[in-house]
Amino acid sequence: MPPPSPIANLGPDASIGPVAYIGVGIMGAGMARNLLKAGVSVYAANRTRAKAEALVGDGAKVVDSAAEAIAAGCRVVFVNVPDTPDVEAVLFGETGVTAADASLVKGLVVVDHSTICPVATKGFAERLAEHGATLIDAPVSGGDVGACEGTLSIMCGGDRAAFDAVRPLLEHVGKRITHLGPAGSGQACKACNQVAVIGVLSGVCEALALAKASGLDLQQVVEVVSAGAGGSWQLANLGPKIASGDHAPGFMIDLLLKDLRLVAGAAGTHDLPLPMTKLVETLYQSAAAAGAGREGTQALATVYERLGGFQYSE
Repeated sequence: MPPPSPIANLGPDASIGPVAYIGVGIMGAGMARNLLKAGVSVYAANRTRAKAEALVGDGAKVVDSAAEAIAAGCRVVFVNVPDTPDVEAVLFGETGVTAADASLVKGLVVVDHSTICPVATKGFAERLAEHGATLIDAPVSGGDVGACEGTLSIMCGGDRAAFDAVRPLLEHVGKRITHLGPAGSGQACKACNQVAVIGVLSGVCEALALAKASGLDLQQVVEVVSAGAGGSWQLANLGPKIASGDHAPGFMIDLLLKDLRLVAGAAGTHDLPLPMTKLVETLYQSAAAAGAGREGTQALATVYERLGGFQYSE
């Protein structure tokens, strides 16, 4: 008997069957909740179990591993964990995807929303294929706000048929969903995204520093500039937080620095110099060294405060 095909004809209701969601932190919790709101049955697992249990009120069932979720009938496994080794553990660890019954792994689709190494992603896809499963790399952009509101940009790589099969599920968590090519393509695009993000955010910090020195109301500057050619997601969403001194994490500096290591690896593969990226990376390293590693990326502003001897929120 041939292995089951990747899930096809997924609809918007609960009849599609349960899905697993491994990693329900800042981003994953909002995304899992949007699946639940759409009527999808979700089995949630997290290294810190309490984070998965926080979704029970939304209708989620809690499991301890990907293998347990697959045994419960999940045919799609979403993964949203911090780094490449974490993804490898979810896929190939003792209680990971491939630890499930071999007959259940065949035909499974794994959607990895983590931001990890593109080269490693290609290897993971090949290893899963040996078990009859398919990997779609699908990193996201849009921060915790986009995760909660279901407006994320999702960058996908991998088998096109499997992507088409799970797209109805992705539409519950994202607004722009793009298939970019074979396995690893989504991760390569996410690296490009992070390069653009850090350049813009450093510009936002500098623009607001100049506004502060000029005696302008920072919230007004955010509103005015956002309406013109200087507008950006970073300015509109993080500008007000910088102005008020709010450094609560939507996406932590430590995780961004991890992403920038991936960017450096990708650029090195192509012998491509990224001088602006390296410069801004040193500013983030300075912020982390001063204790802001677990704060939001907007805490880059603290570096400018130290350099300029001022505070945005005074």
